[in-house]
Amino acid sequence: MTVLLPLITVYSRRGCHLCDELLEALEPLVRGQALVRVEDVDTKPEWVELYGLLVPVVYYAGSEICHYQLDRSAILQLLSESKV
Repeated sequence: MTVLLPLITVYSRRGCHLCDELLEALEPLVRGQALVRVEDVDTKPEWVELYGLLVPVVYYAGSEICHYQLDRSAILQLLSESKV
């Protein structure tokens, strides 16, 4: 039986210290409970327009969870809900 883990997407950019800090905090928090996909906003003009000044931006299931700083409580909440 295959277990599908929730997918968390982080819109980020190279050289962004806030992005690096958020990813460093997020990855151990979700390890084994969710997958993290990092998207570089500078690879698509529409992403630059949507997220360019907000990076890092964390999305789950089509909804923004947080931007700039990691919202640990929101991440823990979505992980607990995804186990139901």
